[in-house]
Amino acid sequence: MADHYEALGVARDASEEQIKKAYRKLARELHPDVNPAPEAQERFKAVTHAYEVLSDANSRRQYDMGGQDPFGGAGFGGFGDIFDTFFGGGGSRGPRSRAERGQDALIRIDLSLEEVVFGVTKSVAVDTAVLCETCQGSCCRPGSSMATCDICGGSGQIQRQVRSLLGNVVTSQPCGTCRGYGQVIPEPCIDCRGQGRVRARRNIDLNIPAGVEDGLRLQLAGQGEVGFAGGPNGDLYVDMSVKEDDVFGRQGDDLTCVLEVPLHDAVLGSLAKIQTFDGEVEIEVEPGSQTGEVITVRGKGVQHLRSSGRGDLKIKLQVITPSKLDSKQKELFRSLASLRKDDTIRLARATHGRFSGKKKN
Repeated sequence: MADHYEALGVARDASEEQIKKAYRKLARELHPDVNPAPEAQERFKAVTHAYEVLSDANSRRQYDMGGQDPFGGAGFGGFGDIFDTFFGGGGSRGPRSRAERGQDALIRIDLSLEEVVFGVTKSVAVDTAVLCETCQGSCCRPGSSMATCDICGGSGQIQRQVRSLLGNVVTSQPCGTCRGYGQVIPEPCIDCRGQGRVRARRNIDLNIPAGVEDGLRLQLAGQGEVGFAGGPNGDLYVDMSVKEDDVFGRQGDDLTCVLEVPLHDAVLGSLAKIQTFDGEVEIEVEPGSQTGEVITVRGKGVQHLRSSGRGDLKIKLQVITPSKLDSKQKELFRSLASLRKDDTIRLARATHGRFSGKKKN
């Protein structure tokens, strides 16, 4: 790869102004409008690319550190664009297409946790640009068509000869009559006013897959706004917003919840029926269960987004100690305490409760 500093003939510590001055001088000598020799054209490309890299502080720093050429050979939309920046000229580029790609659209979808577990189809209304049904994107009134621009002859460019530091240089500018399209619309469509599209509300059925997460963005190609003059549609981006559930939480693809267990059920054991997104599930609270223990119900969690199968439902136990007792209940606890004299209050190492799945159902 040629050294960019050598191409411009400047030192590696050259200032921004020195680099700019060196490029102006070489561009006057090598531009194809002045020097049509093939070797001059190749060198013009090299010095233009060198200036492109060294005139930007970030790309110059990256180049000086030995990194990859930031532009890989061309940028700024082409070598002619840089010359235009200095001298206001350039070669003829021909008419540009009237059809343009439509803009992308962004909407937000609110989902419940249950809809995330199984997936859901939602119909949403999107205010967007759609193809004009009257002209079908042609921009012209039915029965009429576009006409070649009389000013530029369909080229979309107006050329003129100007005097500059290089001498007489032919410059090219977009035609002001057709705005560079090369064609004009004698009779614009009344409904879209020559745009080829109109604003309308469109209903879209969105198939939201199971397993999406809050903040996930889905891209629907070609579902955005239709382009100007019937150009291709942009894309539609859908942001997922998952509302918190009153009972269940989510950790990855596992569902979590807390089961409050009365003290006597924790001591003696019990069967409990709970309502899940899959319906009623019966679980067993084993005798001697402690606060923080977890019962795992396999396959009752969230559907995996990119694979088959589902996560688990993890139920964390919380033993409820009664705070209000009548005299008879207090006497029963005193009797129990006298029978379990080995149970004493003592310090123990702190542990952090997690949904670790100690038990299975």
